[in-house]
Amino acid sequence: MLRTICAIGFAVLYLILGIPVLGIEYLIGKKNPHLRDISSLRLVQWAFRVINRICGVRLTVIGHENVPADQAVLYVANHNSYFDIIITYALCPGLTGYISKDTLGKVPLLNIWMRRLYCLFMNRDDMKQSLKVILQGAEYIKKGISICIFPEGTRGDSQKIAPFKNGSMKIAERTGCPVIPVAISNSREILYNHMPYVKPAHVIVEYGKPIYPKELSKEDRKALGTMTQHVIQDMLDKNQAAI
Repeated sequence: MLRTICAIGFAVLYLILGIPVLGIEYLIGKKNPHLRDISSLRLVQWAFRVINRICGVRLTVIGHENVPADQAVLYVANHNSYFDIIITYALCPGLTGYISKDTLGKVPLLNIWMRRLYCLFMNRDDMKQSLKVILQGAEYIKKGISICIFPEGTRGDSQKIAPFKNGSMKIAERTGCPVIPVAISNSREILYNHMPYVKPAHVIVEYGKPIYPKELSKEDRKALGTMTQHVIQDMLDKNQAAI
Protein backbone atom coordinates (compact mmCIF):
# COMPACT_ATOMS: atom_id res chain seq x y z
CA MET A 1 0.00 0.00 0.00
CA LEU A 2 2.76 2.47 0.96
CA ARG A 3 4.64 1.87 -2.32
CA THR A 4 1.44 2.47 -4.28
CA ILE A 5 0.71 5.75 -2.49
CA CYS A 6 4.31 6.97 -2.86
CA ALA A 7 4.46 6.08 -6.57
CA ILE A 8 1.16 7.80 -7.36
CA GLY A 9 2.09 10.78 -5.21
CA PHE A 10 5.45 11.19 -6.92
CA ALA A 11 3.90 10.93 -10.41
CA VAL A 12 1.22 13.54 -9.62
CA LEU A 13 3.75 15.86 -7.98
CA TYR A 14 6.09 15.53 -10.97
CA LEU A 15 3.32 16.42 -13.41
CA ILE A 16 2.22 19.44 -11.36
CA LEU A 17 5.72 20.78 -10.70
CA GLY A 18 6.53 20.03 -14.32
CA ILE A 19 4.12 22.70 -15.57
CA PRO A 20 6.63 25.57 -15.27
CA VAL A 21 9.35 23.21 -16.53
CA LEU A 22 7.32 22.69 -19.71
CA GLY A 23 7.29 26.47 -20.13
CA ILE A 24 11.05 26.68 -19.68
CA GLU A 25 11.53 23.81 -22.13
CA TYR A 26 9.36 25.66 -24.63
CA LEU A 27 11.56 28.74 -24.39
CA ILE A 28 14.71 26.62 -24.75
CA GLY A 29 13.23 25.03 -27.85
CA LYS A 30 12.83 28.43 -29.48
CA LYS A 31 16.62 28.71 -29.73
CA ASN A 32 17.79 25.12 -29.52
CA PRO A 33 15.18 22.42 -30.26
CA HIS A 34 17.69 19.59 -29.86
CA LEU A 35 18.73 20.78 -26.40
CA ARG A 36 15.06 20.97 -25.41
CA ASP A 37 14.46 17.42 -26.67
CA ILE A 38 17.44 15.96 -24.81
CA SER A 39 16.56 17.88 -21.65
CA SER A 40 12.96 16.60 -21.75
CA LEU A 41 14.18 13.07 -22.39
CA ARG A 42 16.55 13.04 -19.41
CA LEU A 43 13.96 14.61 -17.07
CA VAL A 44 11.37 11.96 -17.87
CA GLN A 45 13.93 9.17 -17.68
CA TRP A 46 14.94 10.38 -14.23
CA ALA A 47 11.30 10.40 -13.11
CA PHE A 48 10.74 6.88 -14.42
CA ARG A 49 13.84 5.61 -12.62
CA VAL A 50 12.53 7.11 -9.38
CA ILE A 51 9.15 5.41 -9.89
CA ASN A 52 10.90 2.08 -10.55
CA ARG A 53 12.89 2.48 -7.35
CA ILE A 54 9.81 3.40 -5.30
CA CYS A 55 7.99 0.35 -6.63
CA GLY A 56 10.90 -1.95 -5.84
CA VAL A 57 11.70 -2.96 -9.40
CA ARG A 58 14.88 -5.03 -9.56
CA LEU A 59 16.02 -4.74 -13.14
CA THR A 60 18.29 -7.01 -15.14
CA VAL A 61 19.24 -5.69 -18.58
CA ILE A 62 20.72 -8.00 -21.20
CA GLY A 63 22.09 -7.10 -24.62
CA HIS A 64 21.78 -3.31 -24.37
CA GLU A 65 24.95 -3.11 -26.45
CA ASN A 66 22.88 -4.42 -29.37
CA VAL A 67 21.20 -1.02 -29.70
CA PRO A 68 23.08 1.05 -32.32
CA ALA A 69 24.25 4.35 -30.86
CA ASP A 70 24.51 6.19 -34.17
CA GLN A 71 21.09 5.77 -35.78
CA ALA A 72 17.37 5.60 -35.09
CA VAL A 73 15.84 2.18 -34.60
CA LEU A 74 12.46 0.53 -34.32
CA TYR A 75 12.10 -1.15 -30.93
CA VAL A 76 9.62 -4.03 -31.11
CA ALA A 77 8.57 -5.36 -27.70
CA ASN A 78 6.07 -7.66 -26.06
CA HIS A 79 3.55 -5.93 -23.82
CA ASN A 80 2.35 -7.06 -20.38
CA SER A 81 2.04 -3.93 -18.26
CA TYR A 82 2.02 -0.13 -18.19
CA PHE A 83 5.41 -0.53 -16.54
CA ASP A 84 6.81 -1.79 -19.85
CA ILE A 85 6.95 1.84 -20.97
CA ILE A 86 8.25 3.15 -17.65
CA ILE A 87 11.04 0.56 -17.53
CA THR A 88 12.19 0.59 -21.16
CA TYR A 89 11.94 4.35 -21.68
CA ALA A 90 14.42 4.89 -18.88
CA LEU A 91 16.87 2.73 -20.86
CA CYS A 92 16.63 4.53 -24.21
CA PRO A 93 20.01 6.01 -25.16
CA GLY A 94 18.50 8.68 -27.39
CA LEU A 95 15.25 10.35 -28.43
CA THR A 96 12.50 7.77 -28.68
CA GLY A 97 8.79 8.08 -29.30
CA TYR A 98 6.38 5.36 -28.22
CA ILE A 99 3.27 4.36 -30.14
CA SER A 100 0.58 4.17 -27.48
CA LYS A 101 -3.16 3.67 -27.40
CA ASP A 102 -5.12 6.87 -27.86
CA THR A 103 -6.62 6.86 -24.35
CA LEU A 104 -3.26 8.00 -22.91
CA GLY A 105 -3.48 11.02 -25.18
CA LYS A 106 -6.44 12.20 -23.12
CA VAL A 107 -4.61 12.29 -19.76
CA PRO A 108 -3.92 15.95 -18.84
CA LEU A 109 -0.27 17.01 -18.53
CA LEU A 110 0.93 13.46 -19.29
CA ASN A 111 -0.18 13.89 -22.88
CA ILE A 112 1.85 17.12 -23.17
CA TRP A 113 5.03 15.38 -22.03
CA MET A 114 4.36 12.44 -24.34
CA ARG A 115 3.83 14.63 -27.38
CA ARG A 116 6.92 16.65 -26.43
CA LEU A 117 8.85 13.38 -26.56
CA TYR A 118 7.47 12.35 -29.98
CA CYS A 119 5.02 9.76 -28.71
CA LEU A 120 2.13 8.92 -31.02
CA PHE A 121 -1.40 7.91 -30.08
CA MET A 122 -3.08 5.20 -32.11
CA ASN A 123 -6.73 4.23 -32.32
CA ARG A 124 -6.44 0.63 -33.47
CA ASP A 125 -10.13 0.57 -34.44
CA ASP A 126 -9.55 3.33 -36.98
CA MET A 127 -7.47 2.00 -39.86
CA LYS A 128 -7.06 5.41 -41.49
CA GLN A 129 -5.82 7.03 -38.28
CA SER A 130 -3.53 4.06 -37.57
CA LEU A 131 -1.94 4.42 -41.00
CA LYS A 132 -1.28 8.12 -40.33
CA VAL A 133 0.46 7.19 -37.09
CA ILE A 134 2.64 4.63 -38.86
CA LEU A 135 3.58 7.18 -41.53
CA GLN A 136 4.40 9.78 -38.87
CA GLY A 137 6.54 7.21 -37.06
CA ALA A 138 8.45 6.61 -40.27
CA GLU A 139 9.05 10.35 -40.62
CA TYR A 140 10.43 10.49 -37.07
CA ILE A 141 12.82 7.63 -37.86
CA LYS A 142 14.08 9.58 -40.87
CA LYS A 143 14.77 12.52 -38.55
CA GLY A 144 16.83 10.36 -36.20
CA ILE A 145 14.14 9.69 -33.58
CA SER A 146 13.70 6.05 -32.60
CA ILE A 147 10.24 4.54 -32.27
CA CYS A 148 8.99 1.82 -29.92
CA ILE A 149 5.93 -0.25 -30.77
CA PHE A 150 4.06 -3.07 -29.05
CA PRO A 151 2.73 -5.06 -32.03
CA GLU A 152 0.42 -7.29 -29.99
CA GLY A 153 -1.91 -4.30 -29.87
CA THR A 154 -2.81 -4.83 -26.21
CA ARG A 155 -1.34 -6.29 -23.06
CA GLY A 156 -0.78 -9.97 -23.74
CA ASP A 157 -0.05 -13.13 -21.82
CA SER A 158 2.89 -13.07 -19.43
CA GLN A 159 4.91 -15.62 -21.44
CA LYS A 160 3.17 -16.27 -24.74
CA ILE A 161 3.19 -13.46 -27.30
CA ALA A 162 -0.06 -12.74 -29.10
CA PRO A 163 0.13 -12.54 -32.92
CA PHE A 164 1.52 -9.23 -34.12
CA LYS A 165 -0.96 -6.85 -35.71
CA ASN A 166 -0.82 -6.36 -39.47
CA GLY A 167 1.19 -3.29 -40.37
CA SER A 168 3.20 -3.28 -37.15
CA MET A 169 6.48 -3.51 -39.06
CA LYS A 170 5.63 -0.97 -41.75
CA ILE A 171 7.88 1.65 -40.16
CA ALA A 172 10.93 -0.57 -40.62
CA GLU A 173 9.84 -1.63 -44.10
CA ARG A 174 9.43 1.98 -45.23
CA THR A 175 12.66 3.30 -43.71
CA GLY A 176 14.98 0.28 -43.63
CA CYS A 177 15.91 1.11 -40.04
CA PRO A 178 17.25 -1.62 -37.74
CA VAL A 179 14.63 -3.57 -35.83
CA ILE A 180 15.55 -4.23 -32.19
CA PRO A 181 13.56 -7.11 -30.64
CA VAL A 182 12.88 -6.43 -26.94
CA ALA A 183 11.74 -9.13 -24.51
CA ILE A 184 10.25 -7.89 -21.23
CA SER A 185 9.82 -10.58 -18.59
CA ASN A 186 7.78 -10.43 -15.37
CA SER A 187 6.60 -6.81 -15.54
CA ARG A 188 3.08 -8.01 -14.74
CA GLU A 189 4.20 -8.77 -11.21
CA ILE A 190 4.73 -5.09 -10.41
CA LEU A 191 1.07 -4.09 -10.76
CA TYR A 192 -1.09 -6.00 -13.26
CA ASN A 193 -1.40 -9.25 -11.31
CA HIS A 194 -2.57 -7.55 -8.11
CA MET A 195 -4.04 -4.18 -9.07
CA PRO A 196 -4.32 -1.58 -7.65
CA TYR A 197 -1.26 -2.30 -5.51
CA VAL A 198 2.36 -2.30 -6.66
CA LYS A 199 4.77 -4.89 -5.35
CA PRO A 200 8.52 -5.41 -5.74
CA ALA A 201 9.44 -7.61 -8.69
CA HIS A 202 12.44 -8.79 -10.66
CA VAL A 203 12.10 -7.72 -14.29
CA ILE A 204 14.37 -8.82 -17.12
CA VAL A 205 14.69 -6.72 -20.28
CA GLU A 206 16.66 -8.29 -23.10
CA TYR A 207 17.58 -6.56 -26.36
CA GLY A 208 18.10 -8.90 -29.30
CA LYS A 209 20.56 -8.33 -32.10
CA PRO A 210 19.46 -5.81 -34.74
CA ILE A 211 17.54 -7.09 -37.73
CA TYR A 212 18.31 -5.07 -40.85
CA PRO A 213 15.40 -5.27 -43.32
CA LYS A 214 17.58 -4.29 -46.29
CA GLU A 215 19.81 -7.30 -45.67
CA LEU A 216 16.89 -9.75 -45.82
CA SER A 217 15.58 -11.53 -48.87
CA LYS A 218 12.26 -10.40 -50.32
CA GLU A 219 10.49 -13.37 -48.73
CA ASP A 220 12.09 -12.77 -45.33
CA ARG A 221 11.11 -9.09 -45.43
CA LYS A 222 7.49 -10.16 -45.87
CA ALA A 223 7.85 -12.30 -42.75
CA LEU A 224 9.71 -9.64 -40.71
CA GLY A 225 6.98 -9.46 -38.09
CA THR A 226 6.87 -13.22 -37.59
CA MET A 227 10.67 -13.40 -37.49
CA THR A 228 10.85 -10.69 -34.82
CA GLN A 229 8.08 -12.31 -32.81
CA HIS A 230 9.98 -15.61 -32.75
CA VAL A 231 13.15 -13.88 -31.57
CA ILE A 232 11.27 -12.20 -28.72
CA GLN A 233 9.52 -15.44 -27.76
CA ASP A 234 12.85 -17.28 -27.63
CA MET A 235 14.27 -14.63 -25.29
CA LEU A 236 11.20 -14.79 -23.04
CA ASP A 237 11.45 -18.58 -22.84
CA LYS A 238 15.17 -18.39 -22.04
CA ASN A 239 14.76 -15.80 -19.30
CA GLN A 240 11.79 -17.43 -17.58
CA ALA A 241 14.08 -19.61 -15.48
CA ALA A 242 15.96 -16.56 -14.18
CA ILE A 243 12.93 -14.78 -12.73
